[in-house]
Amino acid sequence: MLKSKTFVKKTRSGGVMKIVREHYLRDDIWCGSEVCDSCKQGSPVLQQDPCLESSLCKCPHYILPDTNVVLHQIDVLEDPAITNVIILQTVLQEARHRSAPVYKRIKDVIHNVERHFYTFTNEHHRETYIEQAQGESANDRNDRAIRVAAKWYSEHLKKDQKEEGFQIILLTNDKKNKEKAEEAGLVAYTCEEYIQSLVANPELVDRLASTPDDVNEIESGKIIFQEHLPLSKLQQGIKSGTYLQGTFRSNRDNYLEATVWVHGDTEENKEVLIQGLKNLNRAVHEDVVAVQLLPKDQWVAPSSVVLQDEGTTEDDEEEEKENSLKSVVHESMLKPTGKVVGIIKRNWRPYCGMLSKSQIKEARKHLFTPADRRIPRIRIETRQASTLEGQRIIVAIDGWPKNSRYPNGHFVRNLGIAGDKETETEVLLLEHDVPHQPFSQAVLSFLPKMPWSITEEDFKSRTDLRHIGVCSVDPPGCTDIDDALHCRDLENGNLEVGVHIADVSHFIRPGNALDQEAASRGTTVYLCEKRIDMVPELLSSNLCSLRSNVERLAFSCIWEMNHDAEIINTKFTKSVINSKASLTYAEAQMRIDDTSMNDEITRSLRGLNRLAKILKKKRIEMGALTLSSPEVRFHIDSETHDPIDLQTKELKETNSMVEEFMLLANISVAKKIYEEFAECALLRKHPAPPPSNYDMLVKAAKSKDLDIRTDSAKALADSLDAAQVGGFPYFNTLLRILATRCMMQAVYFCSGMDTDFHHYGLASPIYTHFTSPIRRYSDIIVHRLLAVSIGADITYPDLMDKHKQAALCNNLNYRHKMSQYAQRSSVAFHTQLFFKSKGIINEEGFILFVKKNAIVVLIPKFGLEGTVFFENKDKPNPRLSFKEEIPTLTVEDTVFRVFDKVKVTISLDASNVQHQKIRMSLVEPVIPGVSVSPQSNCNSEPDAKKPKLES
Repeated sequence: MLKSKTFVKKTRSGGVMKIVREHYLRDDIWCGSEVCDSCKQGSPVLQQDPCLESSLCKCPHYILPDTNVVLHQIDVLEDPAITNVIILQTVLQEARHRSAPVYKRIKDVIHNVERHFYTFTNEHHRETYIEQAQGESANDRNDRAIRVAAKWYSEHLKKDQKEEGFQIILLTNDKKNKEKAEEAGLVAYTCEEYIQSLVANPELVDRLASTPDDVNEIESGKIIFQEHLPLSKLQQGIKSGTYLQGTFRSNRDNYLEATVWVHGDTEENKEVLIQGLKNLNRAVHEDVVAVQLLPKDQWVAPSSVVLQDEGTTEDDEEEEKENSLKSVVHESMLKPTGKVVGIIKRNWRPYCGMLSKSQIKEARKHLFTPADRRIPRIRIETRQASTLEGQRIIVAIDGWPKNSRYPNGHFVRNLGIAGDKETETEVLLLEHDVPHQPFSQAVLSFLPKMPWSITEEDFKSRTDLRHIGVCSVDPPGCTDIDDALHCRDLENGNLEVGVHIADVSHFIRPGNALDQEAASRGTTVYLCEKRIDMVPELLSSNLCSLRSNVERLAFSCIWEMNHDAEIINTKFTKSVINSKASLTYAEAQMRIDDTSMNDEITRSLRGLNRLAKILKKKRIEMGALTLSSPEVRFHIDSETHDPIDLQTKELKETNSMVEEFMLLANISVAKKIYEEFAECALLRKHPAPPPSNYDMLVKAAKSKDLDIRTDSAKALADSLDAAQVGGFPYFNTLLRILATRCMMQAVYFCSGMDTDFHHYGLASPIYTHFTSPIRRYSDIIVHRLLAVSIGADITYPDLMDKHKQAALCNNLNYRHKMSQYAQRSSVAFHTQLFFKSKGIINEEGFILFVKKNAIVVLIPKFGLEGTVFFENKDKPNPRLSFKEEIPTLTVEDTVFRVFDKVKVTISLDASNVQHQKIRMSLVEPVIPGVSVSPQSNCNSEPDAKKPKLES
């Protein structure tokens, strides 16, 4: 049966186009139930005996939720207790349009065969398809379609039952929809009514999201916040300039302060300061909001007060705290200040944290404290408070009424005991949005079938390099080997140098489920004890890994060079290699240094090392920066898996050797793909920092009577090289650590969407990532572009679309940033475990920063930073004197300057289970009559797979 849909569409040129779409209806679409014999096709999904015990419905039944139930109660539907559910095509389509994350989650449940969720294509079934009536809204039409499908299912299954009684239960929280369903003879309940009726699963009630109708029951009548303006008014105000649109960023150290980063290109009012609970007006970190600027006489300066929300503040105490933010400051310190007038887009996510159980006996409402200090406490209702105490749990926000001090939410799931290693790892992955679920069957289905081998067809289109002495050099224990190298003499007296990279793009073809998953993950994440792969292990540690003594597919960049490391010509080719050795950095260094060794691999390494030194010298002469950050390595106990030692990472010549050739390959490939695809090359740039970023570095250097020039990368590099202090060999490293803090973040971009390609840190006019496709999706795209440019592969539409490339770059930049944060959190957690077992330790350190009432100390041995605050034992404040021009803090009569050596006591403060921290207190110099208030932030850098030259 054929229906047609006709509508008109406005074209870009302003014309009108009539579009007719054919819509086919069928009567042979299966209902998917074991109960049914009349339309049976294939294996049934819905069981004959559903195992759901409901006090409302004693007979067997299937659940049929409407769209709003799927959108708002997805946490309930994801629970394994809920089975045998009919998801209509109408509902699925609406969910897809209204919430991509919920759509993905419900699709994942549907694909899980153990859950028995069945998708019924009611929009193409002759008896369930309906036309939109005249004057009927799209929403009302869809509600009617859901009722029609529920009615059809109910009558259809009755025909095939020997006994009466099998029912379809429509779940809807829409009063009108429920009334109309009941009028039509359907069994309909609200989601809350049905879930409360499941006698065997009382814990499901906690997972119910509160609906707008519940708000009046939950909250008092007192209005705390101003009403949010409707979206239409906000859009008009933004267009007229009355309001500014931006991203809301909460202050981690002060819950009564936030900033809004204004969208758009105008420099004026790029950042708006928000202070006070009422001005924050229920915005949550990362929400897109509309703000109204306050008059200039109400502008304030950012507060230096640290305020944590303890959840027990009364109104007068709240006002007192807000008053503590206000202080008399110079006019130059004032920032544009505003208030939130409306929410344009909520960017809520599930939050990890812990329950603060109410002190009221038998209370069901409790406050949840998120692990992320930027997120407000959330009020939830649960019957499991005693069980959940001391556990890490996940909570979702449902809404934030204007008469509530806190947002309302619901319990999602329990992660485990706080402090447990597995639990805390799960928390840091969730909090940093690192995709870490097992790869789905849809993804795994695109992997090569084993046993796999290189075919004759592969050899026809590739250069056979199996005879060449190729080797890899990596950290100990590395199994995902992306790259290998070789260097050999040519007959003409020159050298052939090759960088061979795993040909991951051969196995991951554009657009399939494996490719989409890799694109979404963006990067492999390296934690202290765990690796979250971007691609399945069969590829990452086996078929793509360039292990020794096995044939592997590669993408090779081969240069002919003279002995001064000058490139004579460059060749790119798909190849087959057979690595002769998989070495660690230490093993490669030992071969180079051992004069008794002279085999092919050792000669190759010596040649590479000599050329690398020349290449590095040339780069530095061009203005490339050599920066520093304290990287640490944990030694893990093989049985307990706890850290038993913590050391800063020692870099060898071979680290630099590998790095130089990876950089050279990346630059060579960047030039090639931009030459071929000027509009859609995926490149990487590193913006020059604004001059103000260097203030702290310049002031710190002045404390040692040194001048740091920052007008160019070359000037900065030369200044850092020249900065030496007699008898203080670690000084230059400290200065380079400070210089690293001044840098901007390097980012991916599409060449057709930008004009500034320069990489500041590397002093290169163009750069990309080509050398790590096993662990970076950016490199897979670059491989595809390079393959097309040399005729080794064909293109596809998305590869040539600069807008889609730009969107991909945004995701890659986000994933890369969150990966770094997750790695740092992992280092911080393992550092806490290390000091938990070690107890109190005294160590020497150096002052990195001097604040108005504190010093920040770096412990080189552990790569650890801590902040030590000063306070008087008898008075609120000791005698402090701070000079900003050359940062100096005088406490009583003791003077502290940047780079001074101090001795501190290091220990673990576990008084707050959720926010454990490393404490540092001053041992030397001793300040009479003054105690120190120790706080810390662990800023250890993660132990990266490859040395990083990029900022």
